[in-house]
Amino acid sequence: MGLSTHVLDTMHGCPAAGMAVELYATDGGQAALLQRLVLNHDGRTDAPLFDHASLRTGTYRLTFDVGGYFKSRNVVLPEPNFLNLVSLDFGIAHTDEHYHVPLLVSPWSYATYRGS
Repeated sequence: MGLSTHVLDTMHGCPAAGMAVELYATDGGQAALLQRLVLNHDGRTDAPLFDHASLRTGTYRLTFDVGGYFKSRNVVLPEPNFLNLVSLDFGIAHTDEHYHVPLLVSPWSYATYRGS
């Protein structure tokens, strides 16, 4: 399947529909934007970020607009808010495997793991 992501809003107990996400390829201190997208009603992308054929070894970054998402949900946040953009840097070593990068998030914390 390639590369996918999924975001769950743990404050409201639902998918983070409408959250903006950016995918970058990284090399040392450099980051090149590959995609900008908005998560669907299920907190997922409509298609894989990379399908199996286009997945390449390397390092990548997913940046999630957590602050913008919670503001759009009318959550009262301090200024500046504790979490704004959450960036996850990860590596892809095996292009024959599926990489799923989920995010569990609230205005105050986040967790991730390599899913299946």
